[in-house]
Amino acid sequence: MNFIEAVILAIIEGITEFLPISSTGHMIIASSLMGIAEDDFTKTFTVSIQFGAILSVVWLYRDRFIPKGGLNKTLIGFYQKILVAFIPAMIIGFLLDDFIDALLGNVLVVAFTLFAGGIFILFLDVFIREHKDQNSEKITTRRAFIIGLYQCIAMIPGVSRSAASIIGGLQQQLNLKTSAEFSFFLAVPTMFAATSYKTLKFFKEGISVDQNQIWMLIVGNVVAFIVAALAIKSFIGFLTKYGLRAFGYYRIVIGILIIILVAFGIDLKITG
Repeated sequence: MNFIEAVILAIIEGITEFLPISSTGHMIIASSLMGIAEDDFTKTFTVSIQFGAILSVVWLYRDRFIPKGGLNKTLIGFYQKILVAFIPAMIIGFLLDDFIDALLGNVLVVAFTLFAGGIFILFLDVFIREHKDQNSEKITTRRAFIIGLYQCIAMIPGVSRSAASIIGGLQQQLNLKTSAEFSFFLAVPTMFAATSYKTLKFFKEGISVDQNQIWMLIVGNVVAFIVAALAIKSFIGFLTKYGLRAFGYYRIVIGILIIILVAFGIDLKITG
């Protein structure tokens, strides 16, 4: 991997991580087409730059994570709901780690879930428009836990953590904006835990990095941070105005593209 490839992957990570389109599917295509998917450092890089994406959420919503008023009842309730929503992924992810890794090795699973998820989002978008007035902004502890259960579906590669948690919020009668923002908040502990675990696992397996690669990791995280922050701000506005339909069509296209590439004999590898 060179610096240009590192920046390209970081941009893709920043754009796709918090959108309901599956960052995994995009990393498969990008790293495979660049011919770097099987490189050990690529696997470390694509996992490690998620830290930059995570920090973008904390920065954009810093008034929610660390309000100026300090510790109060509202802040405690905020963290309590995030923790409750995170617990299902923490438990299921630990118990099914090997099974998830086996699924992750199957590119066609990713393609199918991208395609099927796109179809589902198209139907969901119609339902949202028909029942828009019934959506609320109130996140209770019970709703948070159920959204956390939905997030676990994203352990199937290609589903998209963002898509699963947003759909969970909508199922709990939350409006699109509230569902999307809670998905961002929930990403912080979920992605931090998963990214930390995978990064430590890579280094325990003996993967080492040289000085040049350390700079790539630094640059990659900075790029992922900036791009993710821009993507999040744009996503909220787009979602409020246009809904989920465009993301449904996009997922279908990416799913079909992966299937076509595999059919033409292009060896797609999943990084991370």
